[in-house]
Amino acid sequence: MNADTIRTIGLILVAVALIGGLLATLALILAAHQLRKIEVPAGAGFAETLHYTPLTVVIAVDLLDLAFDFLAAPIAWVILDKLGLQSLRSVASIEALIPGTQLIPTLTLAWIAVRLFDVHDHRIKPGKNTWS
Repeated sequence: MNADTIRTIGLILVAVALIGGLLATLALILAAHQLRKIEVPAGAGFAETLHYTPLTVVIAVDLLDLAFDFLAAPIAWVILDKLGLQSLRSVASIEALIPGTQLIPTLTLAWIAVRLFDVHDHRIKPGKNTWS
């Protein structure tokens, strides 16, 4: 590779980071406004939390992952914590740390799958008997 090719690749990566970061910021501002009206039940699992989560949130987290690569993991953790979506933190952080997965919108695909296949958490709720 010559110097021009390396410079071009570097400029493309910087442009993707800037545009992805800007779009993620805009989506998170919109998502924060939408989440004011939503209350995720305490102890909700991953699938149940995705049922309550607006699409803008998962798109924003996936854009952060695309823009900032592994540096998106702590950012996504803090943002999801502040938004009250603790059940999504681990998946978003692990996916951000795995090399080569930045182009895969993992949370967005999970959000679609949860709705398309009507996935629900099958957890025992406190005070509920599983045999009744």
